[in-house]
Amino acid sequence: MKKEELRYLQRLAELYPTIGKASTEIINLQSILNLPKGTEHFMSDLHGEYDAFSHVLRNGSGAVRKKIDDVFGHTLSNSDKRSLATLIYYPRKKMELVKKTEEDMGNWYKITLYRLIEVCKTTASKYTRSKVRKALPADYAYVIEELITEKAEVLDKEAYYDSIVDTIIEIGRAENFIIALAELIQRLVVDHLHILGDIFDRGPGPHFIMDRLAEYHSLDIQWGNHDVVWMGAAAGQLACIATVIRNSIRYDNLDILEDGYGINMMPLATFAMEAYQKDSCRMFEQKGASYYNATEEELGRKMHKAIAIIQFKLEGQLLRKHKEFQMEDRCLLHRIDPEKGTITMPDGKEYELLDTSFPTVDWKNPYELTEGEKDVMERLSSAFRNCEKLQNHMRLLLDKGGLYKTYNGNLLFHGSIPLNEDGTFKEVQIYGQTYKGKALYDELEAYVRRAFYAVDGEEQQKGLDILWYIWAGPNSPLFGKDKMTTFERYFIADKETHKEKKNAYYRLLEREDVVNRMLLEFGLDPEEGHIVNGHVPVHQSDGESPVKCNGKVIVIDGGFSKAYRKVTGIAGYTLIYNSYGMTLCAHQPFTSAEAAVLEETDIESKQVAVHYTSRRRLVGDTDNGKALKERIGELIQLLDAYRKGVIKEKK
Repeated sequence: MKKEELRYLQRLAELYPTIGKASTEIINLQSILNLPKGTEHFMSDLHGEYDAFSHVLRNGSGAVRKKIDDVFGHTLSNSDKRSLATLIYYPRKKMELVKKTEEDMGNWYKITLYRLIEVCKTTASKYTRSKVRKALPADYAYVIEELITEKAEVLDKEAYYDSIVDTIIEIGRAENFIIALAELIQRLVVDHLHILGDIFDRGPGPHFIMDRLAEYHSLDIQWGNHDVVWMGAAAGQLACIATVIRNSIRYDNLDILEDGYGINMMPLATFAMEAYQKDSCRMFEQKGASYYNATEEELGRKMHKAIAIIQFKLEGQLLRKHKEFQMEDRCLLHRIDPEKGTITMPDGKEYELLDTSFPTVDWKNPYELTEGEKDVMERLSSAFRNCEKLQNHMRLLLDKGGLYKTYNGNLLFHGSIPLNEDGTFKEVQIYGQTYKGKALYDELEAYVRRAFYAVDGEEQQKGLDILWYIWAGPNSPLFGKDKMTTFERYFIADKETHKEKKNAYYRLLEREDVVNRMLLEFGLDPEEGHIVNGHVPVHQSDGESPVKCNGKVIVIDGGFSKAYRKVTGIAGYTLIYNSYGMTLCAHQPFTSAEAAVLEETDIESKQVAVHYTSRRRLVGDTDNGKALKERIGELIQLLDAYRKGVIKEKK
């Protein structure tokens, strides 16, 4: 036996000091391998739509209702099933309504507890008792375990369980117990959650989503471009800060910054009112319904324009500093002719500007911030960097997230893999070195982490600047377009200038040779693996399918964001991967939690089978199963070492 192997087995022996303990663990792990694999839940492009996200999380994209159907079949009416499902989703709110109309609450409690116990038994059956025990709420762990575990030694089971349920009701703990069971079912129905990016921007509640994710029992996050720009802002990257604020104002979401994160917008408001006092800023209206009066709307427009101009200046500075980004064609302020009120674009075409008022631009040095702009950005940078809640949310993205993930044979990422038109991996230059495929993802992610953790100031600054590049760079895997035409959308009427050409990735998704090459690049089996990504909304209303390349690619951005629903025709896709296969759910718009409780309505979802397995998938078929098999092999070696006397037992 090699010295390194012996040393490892000696360390293992500290955990399993006897033949008996090692043997028991082998038996335990072997039994886990033969359980059905846990259910994975995939969600993407949430864009701050907390209410819809929360509901889909509660119902497991229909998984809870399926469990109810499995348990009760035709023994419960559809009305009773809907009522039970609503109770599981919103136990507190549902019970408040029931108490207003139900005459015999004691009987209702008893019936409801028994129904929840049956659903809980079925939901817990695919897990080991140890895993279920860890999921149990501390206050009721022992009692719930008694109720959902068959006790062969009890002769009169009905009387035994009746006595427990009756006692729960008699001592006034029925409501608390119902809440505990409902939340346990929600937790057990989904074993692991995948969030494929773009939690932030557009919708009003990304901070609520982050709070909810911080409490979730098992998840991973693939960063989206909108998440990365918020990460850059939290780390103090000025162009990212300006972008985050501009997006928040544009979509009428300043409440996220001011109320959600406590970031004071007064410095920007004061500057904007002074610098743009004589400017109507008419091209900078906010999107969506406005509840402001005329004065507030005017202030919003001025703040919007002020931060947009600051953003264009900061981006110009950044791109002239980093020639290797090859994005100097996006420096546009110096191309403006202020006397003619026109701009000459990099292709030589001249366009009239919709807005010719630039009171803060020095045409001899158009990318230089004024003293007022510098002061605003210094204050905002300090506010972003010192916001504890924002920093906690960004740490969650760092701890649970990355640019991609391989999980149980599938490749997960938010945007795209940069490709050439012939389907080969595109080479991208990052600070003097070229990378492609998986290596590009790994290098970019390393720089993201340096922005937060590097000690060397130069390396940290490179990381900060790469965060902005990932947001808007033409070869960024998270952006995936030739340019971001923000300036053009504000200032040029010709919609041809607004177009953003997608990377070849999106045109090649039906080519099996290209998809197979991508799966192989990330170490996955092309015969079994899938690519799951979001980022670009699927236009279902135009007949576009989210399932591509014979089921090998699944695009699950279907319009959680209200801003996209006109073009997608739905309100988001989610994906469920359980032991039987993959099912795609297309959701209709969610109204509100109040309506869901009062009217017992669920999100209407159309489910489509993407891939069914010929044999039910077990834990042994998963990544965790591979790790368990390796551990079993190591424990068998330890047993052999004990029996040969190489290592002594410590009884």
